[in-house]
Amino acid sequence: MNKSIKLVFWAITVALGGFLFGLDTAVISGAEKDIQALWHLGDFYHGLAVAMALYGTVFGALLGGFPADKWGRKPTLFWIGILYLVSAVGAAVAWDYYSFIFFRFLGGLGVGASSVAAPLYISEISPPKSRGQLVALFQFNIVLGILIAYFSNYMLESTNPDDWRWMLGVVALPSLLFTVMVLGVPESPRWLILKKGDLNAAKKILQIISDKPQELLKNIQASNTHQARKKVNFGDAQYRLPIMLAFLFAFFNQWSGINAIIYYAPRIFQMTGLGNESALLSTTGIGLVNLIFTIGGMFLIDRFGRKVLMYVGSLGLITTLLLVSYAFFTEQFAGVPYYLFVYIAFFAFSQGAVIWVFISEVFPNEVRAYGQALGSFTHWIFAAVIANIFPILANTLGGGLIFLFFGAMMILQLLFVWRMMPETKGIALEDLEGVIRVGH
Repeated sequence: MNKSIKLVFWAITVALGGFLFGLDTAVISGAEKDIQALWHLGDFYHGLAVAMALYGTVFGALLGGFPADKWGRKPTLFWIGILYLVSAVGAAVAWDYYSFIFFRFLGGLGVGASSVAAPLYISEISPPKSRGQLVALFQFNIVLGILIAYFSNYMLESTNPDDWRWMLGVVALPSLLFTVMVLGVPESPRWLILKKGDLNAAKKILQIISDKPQELLKNIQASNTHQARKKVNFGDAQYRLPIMLAFLFAFFNQWSGINAIIYYAPRIFQMTGLGNESALLSTTGIGLVNLIFTIGGMFLIDRFGRKVLMYVGSLGLITTLLLVSYAFFTEQFAGVPYYLFVYIAFFAFSQGAVIWVFISEVFPNEVRAYGQALGSFTHWIFAAVIANIFPILANTLGGGLIFLFFGAMMILQLLFVWRMMPETKGIALEDLEGVIRVGH
C-alpha cells in the first residue's frame, strides 16, 4: 500500500504541471481587456499580448525534449516550475507592454516544456496496468487549471484597475508549490538506466513501481539495443499518410475555434450584451462543462473508439457553431451562452479527448517522436495564430462570419473523419503501422 501511495503521489505531483499549464494559459482571459486599456493597444498588439504565451509554448514544446533527455526529467520539471513562478510574478508586476509580453513568453516556454516532460515522466514511472489512468491525470489537470483560472478571475474581478495583476499573479502560488513538490519525486528509472547508467538508483525506484523489478530492469536494458539504430528519413513516402493525418487532426482541432473561445470567452459573452460580471461567471461555466466532459471522453474513448467520438463531436460542433453564427447575424443572443456550453461539451469528449491519443498512435515506432513533435507544433502554432488574430477578426468581420467560418471548418473535419481517419481502437501499435502505411 505504501508503494502505491508513493507512486500515485509522484504522478499527481508531476501532473500538477498540467494544472499550471491550464491555469497559466487561461488566466489571461480575465485580464486582457484591462491590459488593452492600460497600454492603449491596437488590435494587433493586443492580440500579440494574449498570444505571446502561446508563441512561447511553441518553442517550449520544440525544445523541451532536449533538457529532459540530456539532464533528466526531474531537473527539467524543476526548472519548468521556476519558469512558471518567474512568469507569474513578472507578468503581475510588469511595468510596460514589453516587460509584460517577455514574462508571458517565459510562461509559455514552461507550458510547452511541461507538455513534453510531464507526460513523459509519468509514463516512465507507471506500471502498464495503470499507465493510461496515471498519464490521463495530466490532461485532467489541464482542464481543471482552466476552470480554476476562470473561477479565480471571477472572484478577483472588481472595479480596481489593477485587478488583472492579481489575476495573473495568483499563478505564482501553485507554481511555487509545484516547484517544491518536484524536489520530492525521484528521477525516472528508465532515464537513470539508459542515459546515466546508474543501476543502483534505478533499482530502488523500480522496487516501488514494479512487482518484478529485476525483470523490468533487464527489459529496460535490453530495449536500449533496439532504440533508433537505423537511420530513418521522416520525409520518406511511407510516412506521408501518418504525417497528413497528424497535421490535419491538429489543424482542425484549432480551427474549431476552441482557443478563440477559451481565451476570449468574457469578450464573446460581452459581445452578446452580457455585463462584465455575468460574462466572467458564464466563462466559469464553460470551464466546468469542459472538465466534466473531458472526464467523460476519457471513459468513452476505449469503449466506442476514436472515430465514433469524432463523428458525434463534429456534428455537435457544426450545429452549435452555426447556431452561434445565426445569433450574431440576427442579434438574438439569448441562447449564445447555452450554445457555447454545448459546444464545449462536444469538443471536450471528442477533439479534446482524442487528439493526443490519435497522434501518438498513427506513427511507426521509429518516427513516433518526430510525429508527436509535428502534431504538437501544428497544434500550438495555430493556437497562437488564432489567439493573435481573433480581436482583429472580431472587430472587422463580426461574430457572425467568424463562427460561420469555424462551422465550415468543422464540416471539412467531418469529411476528414469520414474519408481519411482510420479507427485505431484496440489495435496494437505495430499492427497499425501496416494499416496506415497502405492507407487502409
